[in-house]
Amino acid sequence: MELGIKIKSLRLQCGFTQEELADRCELTKGYISQLENDLTSPSIATLVDLLNALGTDLKEFFSDSDNQKVVFTEEDFIVKEDDQYTQTWLVPNAQKNEMEPIIVTINPHGKLDEDQPHEGEEFGYVLEGEIVLHLGKKSKAVKCGSSFYYEASKIHYIENTTDNFAKIIWVSSPPQF
Repeated sequence: MELGIKIKSLRLQCGFTQEELADRCELTKGYISQLENDLTSPSIATLVDLLNALGTDLKEFFSDSDNQKVVFTEEDFIVKEDDQYTQTWLVPNAQKNEMEPIIVTINPHGKLDEDQPHEGEEFGYVLEGEIVLHLGKKSKAVKCGSSFYYEASKIHYIENTTDNFAKIIWVSSPPQF
C-alpha cells in the first residue's frame, strides 16, 4: 500500500494544502511532502494525528472497501452459450452478492431450463423480442419494454415462442445462476 498517495488523496478531498495539514498536526510542510511522495514513513502516533485531521481513522484508512470494483465492462463479463440460449454475467463473482444480474439471449423457439422452487425473488426486463414466462401452471406473455417480478416459490422458466431472438436483463436475489 502506498501511504503517501492515500494521504495526499484524503488531504485533497478535505481541501487542505500541505501547509494547512502540517499546521493541524504540528508538522512541517516539507515532512508532509515527503510523506505524500513516499520518501518517509510516519510513526503510528503521527499517522493517527494525520488521519484525525483528515477526518478518518486507522481502520477506515486501511480498509479495502474503496478499492471494490463497481464498474464492469465487456472484458469482465462471463458468457455461457448453448443451443437454446446465451447467458452473460454482467458482474463477475456476483454469486457472493445479494443479487446477480445477467443478460439472457434466447434463440428463436428456445427456452431456459426449468428452475425449481427456491427462496428469493427474480426480476426481468425484456430488451428485445417477446418471451413467455412460466410460473407454476400459469404462463404470461412479456413483450419488449415490459418487466416481470416474482417470488421464486414455484417451478419457473422462460421460453421464446417466436421466430426472433429475445433478450432480457434478469436479476436473481439471492443469486441462482
